[in-house]
Formats: sequence, C-alpha cells, structure tokens
Amino acid sequence: MKHQKSGRCVIVGGAPITDYENVRRYLRDDDYYIFCDCGLKHLQKLRTPSGEEVLPAGIVPDLIVGDFDSYERPQLEQDAQLADVETIVLPTVKDETDTAFASSEGIRRGFRDFLIIGAVGGRMDHTLVNLSLLYKLHKAGCTATLVDDLSEMTIAKKEPSYIDDSFKYFSLFNMFGPTSDIAITGAKYNVTGAEILPDEQYATSNEVLPGQTACVTVGEGTLLLIKIRRELSDLL
Repeated sequence: MKHQKSGRCVIVGGAPITDYENVRRYLRDDDYYIFCDCGLKHLQKLRTPSGEEVLPAGIVPDLIVGDFDSYERPQLEQDAQLADVETIVLPTVKDETDTAFASSEGIRRGFRDFLIIGAVGGRMDHTLVNLSLLYKLHKAGCTATLVDDLSEMTIAKKEPSYIDDSFKYFSLFNMFGPTSDIAITGAKYNVTGAEILPDEQYATSNEVLPGQTACVTVGEGTLLLIKIRRELSDLL
C-alpha cells in the first residue's frame, strides 16, 4: 500500500462521468485513491478502453468507504488485484455523506492535497455538498480541486489563483460568507477592491484574454472559482 502521507488523495464519488479521458488527464502515478460506494462503477472506465492500466502503478483503490446503499458491497476477495484493499463500511444512518466522510478520512491520514472526481451531476443535494467540501478542505489547511466533464473548481482566496486561456470562461461565486478586496486581472472584465455578495452574483462568465493568464485574489474571505473548459454542447 502507498504511504499514507505522500502524494495526493483522489476521492472518487458516484456522480456521472461522461468523458473519462478528460478526467484521466488529472491523475498522477503517486495518487492515493479513495473510492466512495458507487464510485466503484468508475474504476474500470478510468483505465484505457483496452483495459490496460493508464498509470504505472495502475488505478486501484487504496481505500473503499461507503454504506453500500447504492452499490453492492464489493467481493474483493474474488479479484486478486483488490483482495487487500482496506474497506470502511459506514452505517446507513449517519451525518456525513460517503464523499464527505472520505474527505475527513483523507485529512486524518495526513493528506494536504486533494482531487475530487465523480462528484458533480445527478442529485443536486449531493452536488452542493461536494462543492462545500472544497471549503471544508480549505479550512483544514488543504488544497483541493474538483473536476467534472466540463470544468475545474477550486477555492479562490488571498493567494493568487491563475486561469490560463485553455479555459473558455471562468466564474466566481460567493457561497461561503463575507468577501472583500477582490481583484481580477488579465481577463476581459477586470476589477480591483470589489465585493461579491450572496444576492449579487455578478462575476459569471468572465474570459481570459488570448495568450494571457488571468489572476484572481480575494483579500478577505473565499469564493468558489469555476473554470469552464468547454460546454455541454461540445460533448454532443
């Protein structure tokens, strides 16, 4: 098993993934994988269509968590590759979702860098909880990125967040409380000393200028930064 405190923790949830190739671009060979309940349905498709393993060490769960109310508890002993995978079976009645528990467990095991996939789409309530995990991980002193088929999501804070021109759009949303002294540079719409309020979400669909890299800083508070790589019509 990989060392618990090295590399990055990748949490795989059960929300839909359409473009596995896009998700695989974010994976690294030193990643530590926590699969959450029905997130196991993504395991085989996170490998190449031929079934060959994408990464040198292979994409294999290091930890499986869940109450298995939406996915049958895996019979790991039937698969030699999965036979030794640690599994935490959670009660069906609990305060945290399986994905939220996985984030807590990743923190407990010493990880400070997280990638969350399979976490957007399907049920809106679960999607919103998973977005809030970015803030939870930020408050715990961690960095975290949530990736879906179309976008990449992180927390914008005092330290600069950069958006290169491979992204078609980017948006800022106030989901987490008071903010002030917001600055955006290198974009079609730049601001300094701005404030975004929960009832005045005006920082949507900004654009990076061609050949430039936009920069976002938030003097006080935090914002959700969504970088849009493409739109749904691009997948159809």
